Amino acid sequence: MANEFNANDIFEMAIKIEKNGAIFYRDAANQVKVEKYKKFLLELAEMEDSHKETFATMKKELSDDETLPTTFDPNDENILYLKALADTQVFFNKEQPDASFKGILCTAIQAEKDSIAFYLGMKELVPAKFGQSRIGDIIKEEMGHIKLLAGKLTEYY
Repeated sequence: MANEFNANDIFEMAIKIEKNGAIFYRDAANQVKVEKYKKFLLELAEMEDSHKETFATMKKELSDDETLPTTFDPNDENILYLKALADTQVFFNKEQPDASFKGILCTAIQAEKDSIAFYLGMKELVPAKFGQSRIGDIIKEEMGHIKLLAGKLTEYY
């Protein structure tokens, strides 16, 4: 049987992904030369910081059932597994074709799409009684990122 997780586990991972996203955008801002693009990327990094705080607050608001361990896991291997996934699946060494603003935006859009696909898959591993519906809140936040990035990419053309 596959591991099951609770909403608390997924929020832990979401917080880590947001940290990675903020690093990605700050690094990208250092690569662009045009000041307005640099400013936009730094604003995205701040947004990721804000989302990290939002997810931390949402995590604190979880019910007792949504934080109950789903399996016997005395060594916290489930959370270690999730953190490893967060570090390797989204915003991790994303290859940028160049340091152009367009290339960075395309990479960021793909990373956000990857995060949504990842959360949709994880949602299936969280039983309803352990907060499955809360994963939708994370997905909605990430969809907002795609909308913003896609709008900026359209504006760029």
